[in-house]
Amino acid sequence: MRAADESGDPLVLASAARSGTHALLANGRYDDAMELGETTAVWLSSRIEEDDPAALSLLGMIHLRAAIAAARHQDRATATNLLGRAETLANRLGSDENHWQTSFGPTNVVLHRLSAELDLENVSYVVEHGDIDVDHMPPERGVSHRIDFARALTLAGKGDDAFTELRTAEGTSPQLVRNNPRVRETLRDLIKQAPVTGGARSSELFAMAQRCKAVQ
Repeated sequence: MRAADESGDPLVLASAARSGTHALLANGRYDDAMELGETTAVWLSSRIEEDDPAALSLLGMIHLRAAIAAARHQDRATATNLLGRAETLANRLGSDENHWQTSFGPTNVVLHRLSAELDLENVSYVVEHGDIDVDHMPPERGVSHRIDFARALTLAGKGDDAFTELRTAEGTSPQLVRNNPRVRETLRDLIKQAPVTGGARSSELFAMAQRCKAVQ
C-alpha cells in the first residue's frame, strides 16, 4: 500500500487496496475490509465519473469483496447495498471484462451474490439460481462458484449433483479444490449422506475425499 501510494496513480492504489481487502477478509477483519472499500471509492471518484473501465472494475470488485465480508458478518442490509452498487458499476461497464485481472462484470456480480446468500444461509436461493455458465470465467472464479454451489446442493440433500460440481471443479483446478476447507466439509457431509457403499474406500467419493484430505 505504501508503494502504491507513492506511485501517485489511483488505479495502482485501488489495485493494492483490492489485495488488502482480500488479506483483511482472510484474517476476519470484516469491518476494516468494508472501510477500505469506502476509502477506495473516494480515491477513484473522478475516474468513475468518466466511466474509466479499469476504475469501474477495480471499485466493483472491492464492493463485491466487501459484500462478502458483510455477509460473513451476517449483515444482510450492508451486503445487499454493496452488491447493488457493484451491479450498477457492472451495468455501466456493460460486459464481462478482465481489466487489471479483476474478472469484473455482470456475471461476477451474480456469482458473488450467490456466495453472499450462501454465507447468509439462504441455501434455497443458491440451489435455485446457482446453475449458471461459468466456463468463460477465469478458472479460479468458476471453481470458487462450483464449490459454493456444491455446498448448497449438499445442504439441500442433492448429493449426486453436488459431487458432480466438485468433480468438474477438480478437473479444472485440482489445487484450488484440494486445498479448500469448504470442499473438505462438503465431502465429509456427502459421505455421511451417501448409502453404506458410498463411504467405502473403493468409492469415487471416498477417493476424492482422500485426495482433498477430508478423510484419512
